[in-house]
Order: sequence, then C-alpha cells, then structure tokens
Amino acid sequence: MTSKKKSHPSVQQFKEFVKKHPKLVQEVRKGNKDWQEVFEDWYLLGENDVVWKQYRDGEQEQEDDKKDSKADFMSQMLSAVKKMDMNTVNHHITNMSSTISTIQGLFDQFGSSKGTNQQATSNSQNPFTFRKD
Repeated sequence: MTSKKKSHPSVQQFKEFVKKHPKLVQEVRKGNKDWQEVFEDWYLLGENDVVWKQYRDGEQEQEDDKKDSKADFMSQMLSAVKKMDMNTVNHHITNMSSTISTIQGLFDQFGSSKGTNQQATSNSQNPFTFRKD
C-alpha cells in the first residue's frame, strides 16, 4: 500500500510561490542557488519582499503593476473626494445646470422657428404629390 504523504502547509505555500516566480527555478537549475537557501530566504523575508521581484515572470509583473496603479488611482480619487468642499461642488453643479437650461432654451427657440420654415418649404416641393384626374 502506497499512500501519499501530505506536505506541510508552508511547503505547499512555497510551491505556489515558486510557480509565480519561474525565473527562480532557472537560477536553481543553473546552480546559482539551492532549494534550501531559497526556502529559508522565502520563509524569513516573506513572498512580498523586493528581492523576489527579479524572479517574477514578465506577465506577473505587469499584472502586479496594473493592480498597483489601480490602487494608486483609487487612493488618489478618494483623497480628492475628501478634499472637496461640498458647498463649492453644489454651487458649480447649479451653475452648470442653469447654463445647460439656457442652451436648451436657445436650441428650442431657434429650432422651432427653423422648423416652421422647413415645413412651409417642404409642402410646396413635395415630390410625392398626386393629381386628381
């Protein structure tokens, strides 16, 4: 009977870490490092240390950079919202609303006078007029 031995949870976590850092495997295969040394460094430093960045896959780095940039953007937006004076924002929204209402009024005024002129000219030049015999 052969039974599969379950690894220690830290060993499983280390395996996942190595999968995320494929260049680390290449370093061990070249003989620059050994697995015991890598495991000890990982255990002491943690997987988020700057040392491991050089061993990441290029795609993983890009994904991490995107996550970091999204987090930075959200923190900047949150700080900007916190700094806003709501009375000033309300004042600007009210001014914008009145400006839009004025522009809509102008369009209605010029659009209705232009529309009546078009109807008068279109009735006289209707290409589908039928004559009675």
